[in-house]
Amino acid sequence: MNDTYLYLIIALLPLTAGMLVTQTNPYHALVIRGVLGAVAAMVDAVLGAADVALTEALMGTMLSITLYAIAVRSSLVLRLGIMEYQSIEKNQDGNFQQLINDFRSIFNKHYLRLELVPYPTQETLQQALIEKEIHASCVQLDKVVEAEETYQTVIRVQRIYNIVKSELSSPKTTLKYFNVLDSGEQTL
Repeated sequence: MNDTYLYLIIALLPLTAGMLVTQTNPYHALVIRGVLGAVAAMVDAVLGAADVALTEALMGTMLSITLYAIAVRSSLVLRLGIMEYQSIEKNQDGNFQQLINDFRSIFNKHYLRLELVPYPTQETLQQALIEKEIHASCVQLDKVVEAEETYQTVIRVQRIYNIVKSELSSPKTTLKYFNVLDSGEQTL
């Protein structure tokens, strides 16, 4: 009867591991990973393995969570190439600012952070898209195709293209998918 609490603590290990595996939000997964490490350290301490408990607490919980947090934060960035004159600070165009706000609201729902990367010329912007320095580009059209479409957004990641295509309601931009084939051919 004295070991009942031990069985309850040990039962938390597969429970938290199951919760960890089913998480879709990477930040929630980080928190649950910390809980899993703390429960494992507690089980080790209760069972008399203080050295293993200390190692689990320091390495398995604190260090791994810190490294995972850095990795998750850096990998959840969508780099959008724009022209230098289009940067939010320099650009007074309300349409562009509204379009960027629309992009941010879409990407925030998918736990992505939008980073605007300015380029001096359209050639360098296109080259950055080809060399996979950026995930998408947004440039002002020289000729207005329709009355409201003033920007062209080119996305090279199929999943991001599908997300933006289904969720963007702004008529201010045309969307295109850009695929650099392995053979070096470019399709737009």
